[in-house]
Amino acid sequence: MRIAVVGGGGREHALLATLAQSADVERLFALPGNAGTAALAENVPGLAATDTAGLAGFAEEHRIDLTIIGPEQPLVAGVADEFLDRGLPVFGPTAAAARIEGSKAFAKEVMAAAGVPTARSESFTDPVAAVAALDDFGPPWVAAGKGVTVTANHAAARAAVEAALVGGVHGEAGATILLEEHLEGPEASVFAVTDGRTVLPLAPARDHKRVGDGDTGPNTGGMGAFSPLPDVDDDLVEQVRRTVLEPTVAELARRGARYQGLLYAGLVLTADGPRVLEFNCRFGDPETQVILPRMTSDLADLAWAAAEGTLSGCKVSWDPRACVTVVLAAGGYPGSYRTGLEVEGLQAAAARPGVHLFHAGTALDPGGRVRTAGGRVLAVTALGDDLADAREQAYQAAGLVRFGGVHYRRDIAAGPP
Repeated sequence: MRIAVVGGGGREHALLATLAQSADVERLFALPGNAGTAALAENVPGLAATDTAGLAGFAEEHRIDLTIIGPEQPLVAGVADEFLDRGLPVFGPTAAAARIEGSKAFAKEVMAAAGVPTARSESFTDPVAAVAALDDFGPPWVAAGKGVTVTANHAAARAAVEAALVGGVHGEAGATILLEEHLEGPEASVFAVTDGRTVLPLAPARDHKRVGDGDTGPNTGGMGAFSPLPDVDDDLVEQVRRTVLEPTVAELARRGARYQGLLYAGLVLTADGPRVLEFNCRFGDPETQVILPRMTSDLADLAWAAAEGTLSGCKVSWDPRACVTVVLAAGGYPGSYRTGLEVEGLQAAAARPGVHLFHAGTALDPGGRVRTAGGRVLAVTALGDDLADAREQAYQAAGLVRFGGVHYRRDIAAGPP
């Protein structure tokens, strides 16, 4: 197969590295890719991830057998629809199905119809009504508009509501905000490959969102992750498949939105069982960087079966070892940061046994040197006999990588779940 992967982050590098192990893969393309993917695939930097016609045209011109769409934005923008309209195999849901991530209000509506366990919520378009309802939902308050605000401060919750709904610089006509109850418990990410009928869960993972040790500081795109989870066994994954993933896929199909691709359930493990915090319509980042290194099944075959509607009967197998990834970030991230800094020590880190370096925000300069090109620069990933071993290997490798201002959390996968 000739496979193209849309995106240029650590998730896409991990996808390409796993696809490259398949005996069925002849050639790989990264659209646009990064400095790391260049060693595995032909980078194609000229196409935007949301250029629906351009991406489909590329697939036709280069005889691509399967296109895997990594990020959310092209899925919500309807890139998969364009591929399907042209009869091109694609791994990723249509825009109608991708609303499960693009609209939290829509996701809540689907979950209510499907009987999926989640937090109690209510959507608002009127700021006065939303502010009046705050006392019914907190403290702490969870307010989801364009982003998500979680706060124990009433004034901050009110400000989030008004920023989303009040006209002016921030508010937009027709905007909606969702207030929901705060769920207590550890979080878990459970991915599933689906063709719209069969739902095949993958190994669970947990990510660390806040920038600082001890879950302090602002939220980021993810500072690290680990798999497997000590508090999520096979029985719990099966429960999630039965009560969350399958009913959601079935409800979307009932609405005429067949879901093919990767469905990600972000869960809170409450005292009353798992509850859905959010859905994503694609592989998560950085969880993908710890799930795929543990997969011993052929990812190309699974993705092809999902795209072709033939997933029934497929199985997925796993390396019993644990995996930990540590994200190396640019100085200042998640605020402003510099780019163009040379990254050193990559060869020494990659030479360590069980270590994978997944590039995220990197680019090659004209001299072939790797330089920073984003906030999250590198995901240093390691397999180990258990979480403690994998964690030690990941941090030893991370310590070998150098660039100006580099910072990373020192407590990924440390302590109780």
